[in-house]
Amino acid sequence: MFEQVIGRIATESKPLIFDACCGVGDSSRHLARTYPEHWVIGVDKSESRLTRERQGVAFENLVLARADLNDFYRLAVMAGWRFDRHYILYPNPWPKSAHLGRRWHGAPVFPSIIELGGQLELRSNWKLYLEEFSIALETMNHECHIEPFVPETYLTPFEKKYHNSGQALWRLKADMNWEAS
Repeated sequence: MFEQVIGRIATESKPLIFDACCGVGDSSRHLARTYPEHWVIGVDKSESRLTRERQGVAFENLVLARADLNDFYRLAVMAGWRFDRHYILYPNPWPKSAHLGRRWHGAPVFPSIIELGGQLELRSNWKLYLEEFSIALETMNHECHIEPFVPETYLTPFEKKYHNSGQALWRLKADMNWEAS
């Protein structure tokens, strides 16, 4: 799948926006519409989510791919990719303490996520997840901030569901662009 994505984006040189765990791809479509001068790559492990019929137009700058993100992140680093923007929206937080290694900030692939750079944005209704992610970023010398927010446009079905149910929504932002010394 990684080779297919490379083949698609090689047709035109554009900055990359990465939408991790994109689910049904609503967020990826929104990003493709918002940033037409970028390639938007949405990746999810579920074929059934990615192939759900969605209304709207197809975007020439959008690539949706079914892949294991642990592998995809590592391959992207090996290929020398750098993200302009990187979204991780409403990740499954794996709430049990024994699941820390399954959370992105506790997983062995976390350094690859950092290395890909870009303006990183995580959103969740689970503030603790973002606080943990923030600590992991700080241990790797990256500053970030967490803020409550109310979306102007829902990027994911989860965002809409949690907001409409009265839950607080949180956003973590970090500038992952840095030069190695």
